[in-house]
Amino acid sequence: MTVFSKNRWQGPAVRLPQTAFGVFVLLFWVWWLLLAVFRAFPGIDIYFSQLFFVQAACDASAPATEVCGSFPYRSEAILGLLRTLFFYVPYVVTAVMLWKLAECYQQHGATFNAPRARDLKVALGTLLIGPVLLVNVILKEHWGRPRPVQTDFFGGTLHFAEAGSLAGKCVSNCSFISGEAASAGWLFCLLIFVPKSIRYALVAPVAAVSILTPAMRLSFGAHYLSDVVLGWLSSVVIFAALMALAESPRQQKNSEI
Repeated sequence: MTVFSKNRWQGPAVRLPQTAFGVFVLLFWVWWLLLAVFRAFPGIDIYFSQLFFVQAACDASAPATEVCGSFPYRSEAILGLLRTLFFYVPYVVTAVMLWKLAECYQQHGATFNAPRARDLKVALGTLLIGPVLLVNVILKEHWGRPRPVQTDFFGGTLHFAEAGSLAGKCVSNCSFISGEAASAGWLFCLLIFVPKSIRYALVAPVAAVSILTPAMRLSFGAHYLSDVVLGWLSSVVIFAALMALAESPRQQKNSEI
């Protein structure tokens, strides 16, 4: 009969970051690691897009190498409606947060809620730096990656380009990375600011919007898997960075007391 010791070796313990800066560093390198994986194995992107592509017979006059077909979810009315609703959710949330921030700065002295103002600025700063500037102004306009529906793998005319590649021939509003996925990742980050009394009630609907938004972009042939994963995570990385910057002055102030 074998006796197991209570003190038997259980392997090295995994230590998670204890500060916002530590979380930022971890997420930052996870983002680059995922990009490296998607670049090294571009077949991952092609495989997941093929799951939603339905091939059809081409016309007799079409070249033998041409691929014909469509992404049928792209034409589903209910999914199109959901996509439109989810698209505008960040705009509504942003308007409410700007209103709340203005309310904060209408108070002075002891009535000024500094923690709330700081949290609102972190949230709005993440939206501005991430989905607006980094994603839509810089990456989508200058990286040139064609969307799946634009590539010859799925009936388009442009050649496939790996994640992060500058070799793509897309001219504007390109695939790398997904702006809607970045906005969905931003929404998920906001749960940390919600009071605990209602946070658990909001986790499920916010998570549903945050996950379904990039999933629909993938199923519509509008983005590759790497575009939505890296887009979603980009907002989380920037959020962690701004939280770390907001945490540093507070720690310094506490150390001076």
